[in-house]
Amino acid sequence: MAIVWYGVPPLDYVDATKIHIPMQGHFAIDDAFFPIAQADALDAKLTAANVPHEFYRYQAQHAFANETALNLPIAAKYDATAAATAWQRAMAFFKTHLS
Repeated sequence: MAIVWYGVPPLDYVDATKIHIPMQGHFAIDDAFFPIAQADALDAKLTAANVPHEFYRYQAQHAFANETALNLPIAAKYDATAAATAWQRAMAFFKTHLS
């Protein structure tokens, strides 16, 4: 089981056919560092390989769940509402897959 926050690996290095664990992802629609199109492409790649996953997109910026995001050297902004929703979903995912 894996949970991804914000970032997306270079898709050329992702062989989704070798992923056999459930995944969850949390991505910011207005992420200047990792464009949402990258998350969408990863989502499509995982779907095509039948990888069990759920991706969530938030109307937020990079590092939306990081309360200290203002100190980052990139465009980022903490969003309490998006963070709370993402953490709730992540904890439910853990409970489902670690029980």
